[in-house]
Amino acid sequence: MTTLNEYTDAAILVKQNQDLVVDKIKLPNKLSIGQVFVEIEVSGICGSQIGEINGTKGHDKFLPHLLGHEGCGRVLKIGPGVKTVSEGDQVVLHWRPGEGIESETPKYLWRDKIVNAGWVTTFNKHAIVSENRCTPVKAGTNKDLTALMGCAVTTGFGVVENNAKIKFGESVVIFGAGGIGLNIIQASRMKCAWPIIALDLFDSRLELSKKYGASHIINTKKNDPKESILKILKKRSLDLFIDNTGIPEIIEMGYELLGDNGRLILVGVPRYSADIKIHSLPLHFGKKITGSHGGESIPNKDIPRYLNLFNEGFWNIDGLVSKRFPLEQINSAIKVMRRGETQGRVIIDL
Repeated sequence: MTTLNEYTDAAILVKQNQDLVVDKIKLPNKLSIGQVFVEIEVSGICGSQIGEINGTKGHDKFLPHLLGHEGCGRVLKIGPGVKTVSEGDQVVLHWRPGEGIESETPKYLWRDKIVNAGWVTTFNKHAIVSENRCTPVKAGTNKDLTALMGCAVTTGFGVVENNAKIKFGESVVIFGAGGIGLNIIQASRMKCAWPIIALDLFDSRLELSKKYGASHIINTKKNDPKESILKILKKRSLDLFIDNTGIPEIIEMGYELLGDNGRLILVGVPRYSADIKIHSLPLHFGKKITGSHGGESIPNKDIPRYLNLFNEGFWNIDGLVSKRFPLEQINSAIKVMRRGETQGRVIIDL
């Protein structure tokens, strides 16, 4: 068993717009207050990591650093002050802060260089994680499900519950049907939205969207999205437009399509240099724009609620994991995601 002050495998972002470097890194020799030593078993890859590699938010001053923010792990050791998890616990690793201490961030060593990390990373077989980025679940909970609770599920459900606040019968457009989009769709179904219109570039994702609760699907390669949405609505006003792409033109289209009291929810993050152009007057008379930050989820409160509903059969992850790769092939996994060859989440088995 790997212990502190030993080496573990990790995927390192050394330079933006380049492949990750998979290599050995050295773990710190001790845990500080609020830190948890975790053996990571499964990690999802989120579009946020693609954005970090691409430099979506601009220059990265923390290079080289580790990546990954949703995973399933097993607690090997706890640091001083940790009370919410114990050694041996199966835990969800999540980027939204939950219960417990927010510790200092760890530093690893790679080829005698310091490798930075945030409060949680999951593209490494062992990690030092902040207590408030770990939520325990029942031992034996499906590991893929555990990992997806770290972002794909909690963000998707949180967007619907906290940002959109969907009411029965409201009309919803979800632009982008990846891992988070699919969960927005099934949460919208649980809220009895109608119609639920899913748009994407890829038929495979759209077919899965129908299984997750979309009433209508639109392939934007083959159809004009605006015309297609208006045809489905049949002069009914649009209540909600949820954008997962971060593309300004799509955001602007969504704003224009909304009814007088419609809400535009921004989940996808535009590139730092990209701005949107809107006519702002309707914002004074009922129309709203809201930027989502992980659905404003509170992991320690939301994860148990969502798992209870899962166990009662109210929602599922059938087909949500479409491809799996070992850590050594993480760059191939990222290329598959860039090409749109996945329906939902790509999983890394560690």
